[in-house]
Amino acid sequence: MPATPTTDPLQRERDHLASSRSALRAMREDVQSLDIRDVTGTWVTAVILQNQIEARIAALADLSDTPLFFGRLDYLHAVSEELSEGGGGENFYIGRRHVHDADGDPMVIDWRAPVSQPFYRASRKDPMDVERRRRFGYTGGELTAYEDEHLTDPAEQETSSALLAAEIEKPRVGPMRDIVATIQPEQDEIVRSDITGTICVQGAPGTGKTAVGLHRVAYLLYAHRERLARTGTLVIGPNNAFLSYIEQVLPALGELEVAQATVQQLVAHVEVRGEDDPEAARLKGDARMAEVLRRAVRAGITLPTEPCVVVRGSRRWRVPAHELIGIIEELKAREVRYGAARDALPQRIAHTVLLKMEQGGEAPDDRVQDAVARNAAVKAVVKECWPAVDPAKLVLRLLSDPEFLAACAEGVLTAEEQRAVLWPKPGRSVKTARWTPADAVLVDEATDLVQRTPSLGHVVLDEAQDLSPMQYRAVGRRCTTGSATVLGDLAQGTTPWATASWPDALHHLGKPEAHVEELTKGFRVPEEVIAYASRLLPAIAPGLAPATSVRDTPGALDIRPVDGAEPDLDAAVLAACREALEHEGSTGLIAADARIPRLAELLTAAGLAHLSPGTETSAESRLTLVPASLAKGLEYDYVVLDEPAAVVAGEPDERTGLRRLYVALTRAVSGLTVLHAEPLPEQLG
Repeated sequence: MPATPTTDPLQRERDHLASSRSALRAMREDVQSLDIRDVTGTWVTAVILQNQIEARIAALADLSDTPLFFGRLDYLHAVSEELSEGGGGENFYIGRRHVHDADGDPMVIDWRAPVSQPFYRASRKDPMDVERRRRFGYTGGELTAYEDEHLTDPAEQETSSALLAAEIEKPRVGPMRDIVATIQPEQDEIVRSDITGTICVQGAPGTGKTAVGLHRVAYLLYAHRERLARTGTLVIGPNNAFLSYIEQVLPALGELEVAQATVQQLVAHVEVRGEDDPEAARLKGDARMAEVLRRAVRAGITLPTEPCVVVRGSRRWRVPAHELIGIIEELKAREVRYGAARDALPQRIAHTVLLKMEQGGEAPDDRVQDAVARNAAVKAVVKECWPAVDPAKLVLRLLSDPEFLAACAEGVLTAEEQRAVLWPKPGRSVKTARWTPADAVLVDEATDLVQRTPSLGHVVLDEAQDLSPMQYRAVGRRCTTGSATVLGDLAQGTTPWATASWPDALHHLGKPEAHVEELTKGFRVPEEVIAYASRLLPAIAPGLAPATSVRDTPGALDIRPVDGAEPDLDAAVLAACREALEHEGSTGLIAADARIPRLAELLTAAGLAHLSPGTETSAESRLTLVPASLAKGLEYDYVVLDEPAAVVAGEPDERTGLRRLYVALTRAVSGLTVLHAEPLPEQLG
């Protein structure tokens, strides 16, 4: 006897979830059962196809704690062509990936598909032909609730979504999660921006700019899969702890092929073992260094004073010095890459010789030109007039030789600035020199001047406000023929060379036409916390609009003065950490870098196990000890902030210190406890 369809709406949705999971398993099994032995011509083809199959199998994995769908759209009219004549509506389940049944009919629609867009954009003012938007609530992987909005019903009052709020406020244990269930209209507009344009997102803390950037990558891979498969995509973060924190977002959305790196990993031509003082680092990161390097790369070019005589059989072909000078001057004027010009020079000389041969009655072909280009006399001219350049050796000389630097920096850097960028102790060789992070960027610039850096299809640059102009140039070289998503917050710039404005940054990136979007509505940081941190904005980012938060959480901020010496502060820190750990979710103890060793010993002695930033939290280990210098981009349910004055004092100047404090104050999702024995910075009021 057939089963009677249930009338319980929640149970019907659970049944659809179960059916969708079964369909996804069937899709995966179909791929696993593919036999490619009869369809591959060579072993290379077989390896490529097998890798594609394995990637597809991984993308179809069903994660038990990740819901297959999080929403449903009930359209007023049919969207599919085959149903449009009937006049009735259709409904679509919106999820992280596409799932179809055995007949190929969709059971879950990918959140990136055009038909899914109204889930994020539809409103009562513009329902986008949607009668009902349904959101689902889950506990673990089990569907436990749903919530409806009837967008075309004038009698229904508009209310905030409890399930949406619950998803945003869900305790954070483990790496960063995707936000496909909670993307807001202004975020969705950025996510779905066209691939041909670069977009810059100025986002206050808690506005989801990092998540928006990652979801934009996922969307572009969906909409332009073939194009980006050829050209590649890259996510650039400020440090490895940050990259570890975000590394699971794209795989959870089925995207497994996106590379991640820091700027320093991109420019790792030399081993970094030294550190610049702030002024030297600032000057080495100045855009003027690009002109100094351009001059240095071309400094070895000389003009010949003797002719080039090529012997072919019994004949001698003479290229006068003035003709050689003309060829070299033309190559210099074209501003092509140094290495490309050097490769072209012997061919240009050989072509001149061939013209003379033709005038002499011979009929040379391309093979003769190649042979002439390899002639010893031609090679000698190239070696003398356009010598090979090793980028690392060139920068080594530039930073070690005052006379060479002075010649290349004349009219660009002052004498005082030249002394600042010179190494205190000249490097003896590329391998033994104490290269600094800023030096490595200079080597990358010189490398590109010699040979063009390959371009990717799309680059996401997060925490961009901390990059120097030369670092922007290094990133820009990786997307000269592609587009970029630039993410940052001017108020969180914590380097001496932090950018002052996005137009300046985008100019150095090579994307001056980029569109700048500002996100000021916060979803992560409670209103009480963001309002307190925003007291610093007039001092750290004048003119920047303060963020607001959709989350009003009374009691989220607790400022605790501590009377007494350091032991009293230590005891207060332990007590605050224990209190925070009584709540569900993660806890971050953020402190000035100089305080970290003492706090680590303190936590260990008290029996409080703790992790380092970038280490994945778990139900058993939920406390992370975070140096203030590594807090950027991370978030915790509860934050204990140790001694704000020490955080400020740990930076080279007050503005940078206050910006570092602003970052630390805005890492909490549910609650922030500030402990201080010293007076708080006066800017906090």
